[in-house]
Amino acid sequence: MSTPQPAVVDTATAGSRDGGDAKRRPRTADRSHARDFSRGFVVKLVLMAVIDALGVYALFAAWNAEAWGIFAAMAALVLVANWVYFSRRALPLKYILPGLAFLLVFQIYVVAYTGYVAFTNYGDGHNSTKEQAIEALLIQNERRVEGSASYPLTVLADGDDLAFAIRTEDGDVRVGSAEEPLETVDDAVVQGGTVTEVPGYQVLDRQAVLARQNDVTNLRVPISDDPEDGSIRTQDARTGYAYTSTLVYDETADAMTDAATGTVYTPNDRGEFEADSGAKLGVGWRVGVGFENFTTAFSDSRYAQPFFKILLWTFAFAILSVATTFALGLFLAIVFNDERLRGRKVYRTLMILPYAIPGFLAALLWSGMLNRSYGFVNQVLLGGAQIGWLTDPVLAKVAVLGVNLWLGFPYMFLICTGALQSLPGDVLEAAKIDGAGRWRTLRSVTLPLLLVSTAPLLISSFAFNFNNFTLIYMLTGGGPRFADASVPLGHTDILISMVYSVSGIDGTASKNFGLASALSIIIFIIVGVVSAIAFRRTRKLEEIS
Repeated sequence: MSTPQPAVVDTATAGSRDGGDAKRRPRTADRSHARDFSRGFVVKLVLMAVIDALGVYALFAAWNAEAWGIFAAMAALVLVANWVYFSRRALPLKYILPGLAFLLVFQIYVVAYTGYVAFTNYGDGHNSTKEQAIEALLIQNERRVEGSASYPLTVLADGDDLAFAIRTEDGDVRVGSAEEPLETVDDAVVQGGTVTEVPGYQVLDRQAVLARQNDVTNLRVPISDDPEDGSIRTQDARTGYAYTSTLVYDETADAMTDAATGTVYTPNDRGEFEADSGAKLGVGWRVGVGFENFTTAFSDSRYAQPFFKILLWTFAFAILSVATTFALGLFLAIVFNDERLRGRKVYRTLMILPYAIPGFLAALLWSGMLNRSYGFVNQVLLGGAQIGWLTDPVLAKVAVLGVNLWLGFPYMFLICTGALQSLPGDVLEAAKIDGAGRWRTLRSVTLPLLLVSTAPLLISSFAFNFNNFTLIYMLTGGGPRFADASVPLGHTDILISMVYSVSGIDGTASKNFGLASALSIIIFIIVGVVSAIAFRRTRKLEEIS
């Protein structure tokens, strides 16, 4: 019986193979690294191409709008983005640049622009530059010149946009729209003295013209780039007439003259053209007014009287909202944190259901349920009572606080539950050993420790409710209105809803963006001061604990 021989290993061959593998591995790693680098570079190129495309689009939009500040900021952002993402020296910036860009666009720019508007008269009659105001005045005061020429006219369409084609006395065909002045077209077709075909446009028949009659009669096609040359308009969609402005602007004298009356209007320091008699033209431009908007908020009786009432109610609403929601949320958190209670998970889920409903939708639902005539609360719960929950000044405030309690206590319930479960058990056990009862433990141990972790959230809740525009607007609309106020403000308006009404965006008042911006700055200062004081108190509470 032969004894098996041990396997003989060819060390030379093995060494050769190992050496070959050792040589091949770095090459494989290099190839893998090269592939990863190339893929990353391609992804980076695609990403930057998209960013640059959006940046170039924004630059063109800013250029066309002549918004040079925005143009400069966007150009700087695009250049910085390209440098950051193609430079190996700016690795940390690759991660924080998007956040910085959004901070610049949505925070710093908005705050700076609001501050700028607060010191201007931006609003109705003053919502443009002086050049735009002059052009608007010339256009708005156009009248048909007696004995002026008339032109055979054809109504054209370029998609949804309308245009006019006219035939001049020289036989030329000129085409223009509201945005583009009249230009001569060489390849138009004319039959019987009327334009019947224009390349790139659709000739509208009689039925199509009648369907858009108001658009046709209101269309103004400039004769040239100079507003003083007037425009072409029509009343029957067949004949066009030349309209020129009754106002004449003298650029050298910087004066506007009414050709019909001879009255001369010159600019005043309020951004308006004013005559010696005090008469003013209807369109002005934005100018700086200093602190006038701030003084108006406190001195003008139209705004000062409701302002102080609304300011007091805003503080009361924010403080009571935080206090009531925190109290109810804490009570429920303590109740459902007791291990002896069965079905705690089910109860907790039910408690947070109001938090899952969008706030604006919940406010609308409550607005319907609190309706005086057919609301669920009066008709079902109160047996057909006629209680004006939203029309009585006192009850409307109670309704606002009640609805906000229903919407806000789940949030407080969640944060209090988390804070209670994170309290150190040994501290509670020590209080129990020392003989402290439940009430003493709650008052002297649980609440101080709880406030340390929840105080910042209570401060943020105060700031949120101080500006809780959605609830007020959707539930009461700020009403019922003040009987003695000349502006559309009401008993449940808070400062932010007052800003919305004063701005005139809702159409209930003339637009006054300057005053609205000034009020926004006042709100910012109030919230900032209250928050700073509250945070200082919070730090002291942390030091004591």
